[in-house]
Amino acid sequence: MSKKPTTKKEVQTTGHQWDGIEELNTPLPRWWLWTFYATIVWGVAYSIAMPAWPIFASGATPGLLGASTRADVEKDITKFAEMNKAVEEKLVATDLTAIAADPELVTYTRNAGAAVFRTWCAQCHGAGAGGNTGFPSLLDTDWLHGGSIETIYTNIKHGIRDPQDPDTLPVANMPAHLTDEILEPAQIEEVVQYVLTLSGQPADATKAAAGQQVFVDNCTVCHGEDAKGMVETGAPNLTDDIWLYGSDVATLTQTIQYGRGGVMPSWSYASTGTARLSEAQIRAVASYVHSLGGGQ
Repeated sequence: MSKKPTTKKEVQTTGHQWDGIEELNTPLPRWWLWTFYATIVWGVAYSIAMPAWPIFASGATPGLLGASTRADVEKDITKFAEMNKAVEEKLVATDLTAIAADPELVTYTRNAGAAVFRTWCAQCHGAGAGGNTGFPSLLDTDWLHGGSIETIYTNIKHGIRDPQDPDTLPVANMPAHLTDEILEPAQIEEVVQYVLTLSGQPADATKAAAGQQVFVDNCTVCHGEDAKGMVETGAPNLTDDIWLYGSDVATLTQTIQYGRGGVMPSWSYASTGTARLSEAQIRAVASYVHSLGGGQ
């Protein structure tokens, strides 16, 4: 019995040709086409049933099923807030100095406080709390305004030099000795050299000797006669190797010429009257920062 001859269907070309090679216009497999059509139908159905198109100022189209990821998140937040309510009430009622002696509060504040820190504080103080230029490290024992748990709490709650909070810590700025005509340029150059010697850095001995008297006459009122700083004024210790803005000649010159006055924002007060952080959150992050090792 002879096989029935088969004829191969001729496939048309696209009309493109490269070096004698023609591009065939081979049809797509039917299974692929039907899968593609199914995805289109699924996409249309999904956009009708679920939130999809951001065409409203208030958000996307709600969808016929009424699903909302935002509502789901709010529900979860409410759920965990209820779960933590008892321990937060205990935290608020406990004296700040007694938190470290309560294992339950220690566990809670180290987790909740770390979460608050990573959300609101790491942008300035760094993810590991090691600080950045102009923003102090929270890991060492060099605290401009004191490192006790009470002081840390107060500084977080009301901030430092925050014009929005009437209860902010009102410490003075570093004066602009040049623009305020307190010192002459030559005097600034001399006192910069003297400040370098205070932390053991190389300096011009002749200028440093003259700068010592300039320092005594103008700087000891804030930095102290021993130049080790004063918590009352927020003036830093000039005898160690911890520098908020830098210890090179150019930076020191700029600091003395134009002054410094960093602001720590208040986290319990805003111009809108709405607190940025709750009392429990402030206590949690204050306890967390104090536990990092630099607290006094």
